[in-house]
Amino acid sequence: MSASPSGPPPADGPLSAALRNLRELAHGLSHPSHPPTPLFAGSPRRWLRLLPYAVVLALASVFIPVTIQVLSGDYGVPGALAGALAVGQAAPLLMLAHRPLQAWWIIFTADIVGALVQLEDGVRPGLVWPWTPPAVIGYLFVLLALGLRESRRTVIGVWLATGAAGLLLHLVAPAHGEGGELLLFVLGGVVLVIGAAVRERGEAQRRLAEQETISEAERAQRTLLEERTRIARELHDVVAHHMSVITVQADSAPYRIAGLSEEARAEFASIAAGARESLAEMRRLLSVLRSDGSRGELAPQPGLGRVQQLVEATVRAGLPAELSLAADVVEAVERGGVPQAVDLSAYRIVQEALANVVRHAPGARTQVSVTAREGRLTVLVVNGRAREPGSPLEASGTGHGLVGMRERVRLTGGTLDTGPLPDGGFRVAARLPLPPPQPPASVTPEEP
Repeated sequence: MSASPSGPPPADGPLSAALRNLRELAHGLSHPSHPPTPLFAGSPRRWLRLLPYAVVLALASVFIPVTIQVLSGDYGVPGALAGALAVGQAAPLLMLAHRPLQAWWIIFTADIVGALVQLEDGVRPGLVWPWTPPAVIGYLFVLLALGLRESRRTVIGVWLATGAAGLLLHLVAPAHGEGGELLLFVLGGVVLVIGAAVRERGEAQRRLAEQETISEAERAQRTLLEERTRIARELHDVVAHHMSVITVQADSAPYRIAGLSEEARAEFASIAAGARESLAEMRRLLSVLRSDGSRGELAPQPGLGRVQQLVEATVRAGLPAELSLAADVVEAVERGGVPQAVDLSAYRIVQEALANVVRHAPGARTQVSVTAREGRLTVLVVNGRAREPGSPLEASGTGHGLVGMRERVRLTGGTLDTGPLPDGGFRVAARLPLPPPQPPASVTPEEP
């Protein structure tokens, strides 16, 4: 009874590995590794997109007549045959812009046929064989195009095929060889390495640019999500406060208001129960949002009433800042006419704008103004050019602060305008909606 093998499969032997590599090289020579699109096809500049076509047209226009002249004049090839060989060796240069591998196959075959034709007619002493000078130069252009477009496997296959063809021709007629086959092999290797290096460098730069774009998008998305989470926490605190007030008022209404019917008492009880249920749901949501264990978010949320302290702290930090807080804004804050979400957002916008001035324009004179007009709370922070010598604390920011400002303003239904000023400063202007003032008749007097 034979036991089945349980170990890993045996490794390939030298022969099987060699055959596998040959199959891969053959596949690379027969299958282009890129679509038939020319170089610079995606460039926004039209002249750069047309450049490959102009180059290959110039190459074909030069090499076809030169090859005919060299073959017929120097190598003694008959005129018609010289013309056919010239077309085979130089006309495919027109394909280098989009199909360099197919062009290589035609030119490679035509060069070998040309070497055999020269051998049959007799090679004159002192002439390069098996490759003519125009064939060598044109072949180097083909190899450069292959190095710029094809994969490393294809490039290696082309280089080895070139060396093998030169070696076989040298073995057929060793007396005529004067090192031309070796020259093309060496120069071809150099050109292929240069082309492959340029191609790989371009691919690396493209991948790096794509990765930077993806990273920037991910960073912006992460910043947006973090700011939304923070705003959700603060809005929860605002809503939770009002829901708690509703619950207390609904529970105490039967004791504060005399003569309520049973239906009214049941209605107040239902309101209190719904408010308590909603409050419990929001508290569960808050426990998820605060899963990081942070306790700082449990502190009372700041508002416009603390903007004066914020500006004074910034002045003590060395930033010449001035605050202009309109009297109607102070009055609205004191009587509770500013929604808590708007109050908190206005404070955060001033805080972030001042922090940006400290980081990017240290010492710049800054003006902070908060006004309420036509149902809008306007927060304006304008700073001038940095006056302190030396570089800023941060040469380039991440943009997290501006993202947070925009998200806050958007969620409150307002607008935000930010941008540099002609004098080198920066401007942040936020307009947040305010509820319309209630007429005195609609205010219900408080129960004693």
